[in-house]
Amino acid sequence: MNFTDVGNGQVDLFAVIKQCEVKAAKNGSSYLDLVLSDKDGEIFAKIWSYTPNPTNNLEADMLVKVRGKLQKYRDNDQLIIDMIRPVTPEDGVSLDDYVKSADYKGEDMFNSIVGIVSDFKDEDLKNLVLYLLNEHREKLVCFPAAFKLHHAIRGGLMMHTLSIVKLCEGVCNVYPFVNRELLISGAVLHDIAKTVEFEISGTGLASGYTKEGNLIGHLVKGAMMISETAEKLGTDKEKSLLLQHMVISHHGEPEFGAAVRPLFLEAVLLSQLDMMDANVYEIMDALSSTKTGEFTNRLWALNDRKFYKANDEKIKVNLF
Repeated sequence: MNFTDVGNGQVDLFAVIKQCEVKAAKNGSSYLDLVLSDKDGEIFAKIWSYTPNPTNNLEADMLVKVRGKLQKYRDNDQLIIDMIRPVTPEDGVSLDDYVKSADYKGEDMFNSIVGIVSDFKDEDLKNLVLYLLNEHREKLVCFPAAFKLHHAIRGGLMMHTLSIVKLCEGVCNVYPFVNRELLISGAVLHDIAKTVEFEISGTGLASGYTKEGNLIGHLVKGAMMISETAEKLGTDKEKSLLLQHMVISHHGEPEFGAAVRPLFLEAVLLSQLDMMDANVYEIMDALSSTKTGEFTNRLWALNDRKFYKANDEKIKVNLF
């Protein structure tokens, strides 16, 4: 987070309210529990003894100016807010400057994937994957890949997808017996149903889940999309079935949301590459706001571990 030290232990910052919820304290009073974010990261924040009224109404996606004190809570940074208000034109700041986005343009990443798939020799896989890509293009180029965790940024879905496609290329160079086009097809389609799973806010980030997202989820919905499209295009049933299996198994284990465990090589590889890219992003994101020689805050998604930053190398994914 980009803080400005204003003395007396206080800091100022501009940030987007990512989450905002009134909660009850043990003493019966109300407090406001928030997550604030900017392009450098996010922080948990609180306003104690909070009484909502029309003049201090705060809500998600609002760009605000904040003053408060930083403290540690369970080894993580937390901001106790003293003053907060919506930004004004006089502040000279824009929402676009504070919403975290992918390192590359969504259209460029989308076109790169289309270029790879267009060179497939397998006409069934090529036609099916290109059909689904083009059908969902408008959302694919801008959607995040998650609500809270990895790649939960504008354009994050394409960044995550293209990262895995690039990893697939490397794996196939080492293991030439892998069905390259099937593996890449699974990588391209594994999260495509996130385009119907998330509600998207005015910031371009996920604000919650749709009815389909809650009742079906992107794994099963993705398999349904593949099945319906394969039926429409007359795709070979075996290839359709393999792709569906890759999508519903890519979370690896039922405890992580997989409908079944991966049961053939390309499905196993996809699941592991998906986990790898998600973990690398989580660690990379935490290290980007950590000084060399220090540890990150605890990452609960990675078994509540802290990670050490050993060097000053620039942290950026190389997709082009």
